[in-house]
Amino acid sequence: MKVLSINLGSASAVTYTSQRDGLTGIDKRPADGPVRISAPGPKGTGASGLTGDAICELRHHGGDDQAVYAFAREDLDEWERELGRPLRNGVFGENLTVSGLDVSGARVGEQWRVGPDVVLQVTSPRIPCNTFQGHMGEPQWVKRFTAKGAPGAYLRVVAPGEIRAGDAVEIVRRPDHEVTIALCFRAMTLERALLPRLLEAGEDLPEEERAVVRKYSARQSS
Repeated sequence: MKVLSINLGSASAVTYTSQRDGLTGIDKRPADGPVRISAPGPKGTGASGLTGDAICELRHHGGDDQAVYAFAREDLDEWERELGRPLRNGVFGENLTVSGLDVSGARVGEQWRVGPDVVLQVTSPRIPCNTFQGHMGEPQWVKRFTAKGAPGAYLRVVAPGEIRAGDAVEIVRRPDHEVTIALCFRAMTLERALLPRLLEAGEDLPEEERAVVRKYSARQSS
């Protein structure tokens, strides 16, 4: 299990984002050399967990629980075969392209040591948006990505430090519950009846997801 590339994005003006200023940082490219990772602070500050990475859509991206986004190279390879075109590392807007790691099968709260110092904790799945669809230029991309059910994972920073391409990834904590990123994604998209199961993750479940479960449960009981 290792990091193949660390990908950073710059703010770019495009026509497909709903942002008023038309800016997005989704087009991420592999960085040369080491990259500093640290907790960025609350959502809405515009800060990424990676030094040099731009976040433009502040309402849905960034913050401590979405400090880093990881995606498996094996899942990119599967999309390559399905789409019939090459997909470089970072094309899905992921900060970390990793190999040998079942990212969507990771449990919420799972912790990874990356390199000698950095520890990251799995928090939540990536939910596809229209900006992602515009960036990919594929028809019905949001629907297709959702149906695949392999969204990749957001991570929070437990221990900061520098990482670089080639660093080993080690799972140092595996929670006892069975709430995976894939299950969380299904519950938040196509199978809302699964939402109450997310509470099995206990304190590992981020507050944002807890709020979704509470809202769903309130509707069901009314």
